[in-house]
Amino acid sequence: MGIVRKVLIGAGRWLDRRRQAARGRQGFAKHLQVAEKGEDWAQRFIQEMGWTVVARNYRRKGGRGEIDLVAVEGKTLVFVEVKTRTSSEMSMPERAVDRAKEKLLGRTAEEYVRLASMEGMSVRFDVISLVLGEQTKVEYFRDAFYPTRGVPSGVSNG
Repeated sequence: MGIVRKVLIGAGRWLDRRRQAARGRQGFAKHLQVAEKGEDWAQRFIQEMGWTVVARNYRRKGGRGEIDLVAVEGKTLVFVEVKTRTSSEMSMPERAVDRAKEKLLGRTAEEYVRLASMEGMSVRFDVISLVLGEQTKVEYFRDAFYPTRGVPSGVSNG
């Protein structure tokens, strides 16, 4: 395992500890608990596929933009957006990933690639959609989109 990968895994674990500490805070909003439950499920799902999760809830330095999961599958860096709902009455969760969200994810991914010195790797954007309930419904969208703006420079579409 390369040094960059070890550093990224360490940073991901540090973020996980911060997030777990936040769970204990009073007033942790219900929608954030639902989102976190979905992200926990998605992380287990992609790890079972043999991917290495290198970051979770990566936030852009400016504060605007977050990538739920960053994973490595072979030689591809995969940015995973997780959308979780408790009901699909209004619409399916994946519909919340619109063009504006794609653009924001692209910019955030660009910063991540630059800061993690991952230029040259193939990049892919996936979406995992979950509707929690008695029968949890899961849909996985591989290569769900490729943002036209904010595309990580120096990388290719995996």
